[in-house]
Amino acid sequence: MTTDLTIFAYGLPKAELHLHLEGTLEPELKFALAARNGMELAEKTVEEVRATYDFTDLTSFLAVYYPAMNVLRTAEDFFDLAWAYLARAQENGVVHAEMFFDPQAHTSRGVPFENVITGYRRAAVRAQDELGISAELILCFLRDFSAEYAMATLMEALPYRQWIVGVGLDSDERDNPPAKFAAVFARAAAEGFFLTMHCDIDQAGSVDNIRQVIEEIGVDRIDHGTNIVENDALVELVKEKGLGLTCCPVSNSFVTGQLKADEIVGLLRRGVRVMLNSDDPAYFGAYVADNYVALAEQAGLAPADLAQLAINSFEASWLPAGRRATFIASVRDYAAANGVELPA
Repeated sequence: MTTDLTIFAYGLPKAELHLHLEGTLEPELKFALAARNGMELAEKTVEEVRATYDFTDLTSFLAVYYPAMNVLRTAEDFFDLAWAYLARAQENGVVHAEMFFDPQAHTSRGVPFENVITGYRRAAVRAQDELGISAELILCFLRDFSAEYAMATLMEALPYRQWIVGVGLDSDERDNPPAKFAAVFARAAAEGFFLTMHCDIDQAGSVDNIRQVIEEIGVDRIDHGTNIVENDALVELVKEKGLGLTCCPVSNSFVTGQLKADEIVGLLRRGVRVMLNSDDPAYFGAYVADNYVALAEQAGLAPADLAQLAINSFEASWLPAGRRATFIASVRDYAAANGVELPA
């Protein structure tokens, strides 16, 4: 890869649709929030924090991920976390972000829902004004908690309906299939939320979980979902419905040992609406443009391929049609300005 392609990837206008705000907690901010809240961390240096990032699968990642959130307590903490991510996102060419947050990871330890949502919302509003990034919030339910707790969380979120664009499902997929939350997602759909669910990489029952989210839950897009390549009928169904798959190459490499480049590029070539995202960039050491660069390096992608991935990111977004078209036009303009020819 040339430096020019790296520069192209960073400057490329793009949407990020698979980003966990709690997964953007960089060690430096973790120390700052701990000090603000009078907490003493087990780790004493940034290097010691990063040394704990030894993940071999989803379960080992979550064992580090959730305890780190204990430093998040006040609305100001949540604002600082989201603002730090959005500033980094701007450097990565992000012009629109639909960001996951996990309220149950906080309410389950006594942090009021209001603290979480008001802090994140203030950062989203400021990002539009000062960074030129449009930002939306997606409330994710933790699938290893009960469906009843998820429903209660949905009810708690309804007073803030205008601040939340959709709902999702994340955390440990083992023995927690999409169908467990069917009633919660049906109620969310009735309230007007967009729907998405994680179908993580190489989990037990991955393909049937993908089938469930499409046929039984009726999601508007799928997070991860790369195992769909194991079932051609589902690939064709996703194409027919125009569903996006929010792929995260670098995080894949931490929990499966590979980027899943062949699968992602294969789906791209088949016309599936795949796009690239950073997932939990503070833990995986790669923000969204880094994911574009990593996939391009391994798969030999050209600038036109990266531009198509960016176009897919807007096509799979939950933006109004007019704004979506404007962003897609900006990708085409950027490509043309850099001498990259795209199909009409």
